[in-house]
Amino acid sequence: MSIFLVGASPLYGHVNPLLAIGRDLVARGDRVIVLTGSRFRDAAEAAGLEFHPLTGPADFDERDPSTFVPDQDRYRGIALSQYQIENTFLRHIPPQWRGLKALMDAEPIDAVLIDSFFAGALPLLQQPRTSRPPVAAVGISPLTQLSVDAPLPNSRIPMMRGPIGRLRNRLLMVAAEKVLFAHAQRLTASMLAEVGAGRPSGFVVDFSRLPELYLQLGPREFDYPRRDLSDNVRFVGPLPARSSLTEAALPDWWDELRDGRPVVHVTQGTLDNHDFGNLVRPTLDGLADLDVHVVVSTGRAPITSVGRVPANARVAEFLPYDQLLPLTDVFVTNGGSGGMWAALTAGVPLVVAGDAEDKPEVAARVQYFGVGLDLRTGHPSAAAVRTAVTRVLHDGSFRARAGEMRDAIAGYDAFGSIRAELDALVATRTGQSRVS
Repeated sequence: MSIFLVGASPLYGHVNPLLAIGRDLVARGDRVIVLTGSRFRDAAEAAGLEFHPLTGPADFDERDPSTFVPDQDRYRGIALSQYQIENTFLRHIPPQWRGLKALMDAEPIDAVLIDSFFAGALPLLQQPRTSRPPVAAVGISPLTQLSVDAPLPNSRIPMMRGPIGRLRNRLLMVAAEKVLFAHAQRLTASMLAEVGAGRPSGFVVDFSRLPELYLQLGPREFDYPRRDLSDNVRFVGPLPARSSLTEAALPDWWDELRDGRPVVHVTQGTLDNHDFGNLVRPTLDGLADLDVHVVVSTGRAPITSVGRVPANARVAEFLPYDQLLPLTDVFVTNGGSGGMWAALTAGVPLVVAGDAEDKPEVAARVQYFGVGLDLRTGHPSAAAVRTAVTRVLHDGSFRARAGEMRDAIAGYDAFGSIRAELDALVATRTGQSRVS
């Protein structure tokens, strides 16, 4: 039995994958202690994990963005990425680290497992490897690693091959470190100094290079071709989706989706569902006169908040993707990684409209790999959604490429790979071979 300490930023898209991994480890006999936001206590304990809450401002609630990113509407593009990185992750290094340290002092931890943005582990990573538990990070969004072969992460700058592209990328990397994210790097140094740690051992935006092990969710086939990938990265495939509904709980209109008309699913996820004018409303209005089914999931927001529903649309607070996606022809999304992986696991092409967090990177990958279209905004017009959906419905190349990605994903065993990699990581510290 191993003892794993899990640190997760208190965001649903960060906590949920770590809880799923923790549940799998507990099922095979390991002990898992999780440190995250207090609102996730019930979910963690239901998964069989021992729960400890973050404290102070680190214990924010993403359902109220004013508590941690109050001014995000003032920013766009790279400036928005910097603002979100600093205020969601970097400013919480001290309390996150104190929580980790207290648990490591109290328990014989074999390895620390964090989400890929849990910056509170940076003070630990500054310490000599021989004097601390090894650290594994889980890449919950497409790989954000600087590379001479790939565009700047989350920039929406298109891929460019060849010598000119590599030169461009080198210049972007320098600009990112020296200009665009220089303030983030200085802030990191300040936060580390506050807890008595040394200066950052690497560029904070290139965090994926720092832990001993970086478990990237998703297949290698969804990453850019790059020759400078760090040796610690392992592509393990997406985590399989879990359904919480039974056939009996499906809405009474469910069988209408089987009448042969195309099904277009649209969602803004479970967080960005306060203003359906961003994407759901444009989709409903843009497709209202098409001979399709438009299926809306509100992410548990009230159905009435969607407003007027056209005759060809149906709305539910929650729908089971393992049953919905096999019936779906196009997935319209704001770019959440979880929804994107669910769609591609089912071979469903996407239309993506996202402009915050990691969503621009998700959109850029969807466009680059030909599995859908990037609308290049988080607030598309009804006409833009209609044009994109119509194109994806009628151009079979998108579904063909999504099908190829589905087949690639089928070759991965995420939980099995994660168990094996973590066992090997623990063995490097104990010097003993371990059995998965």
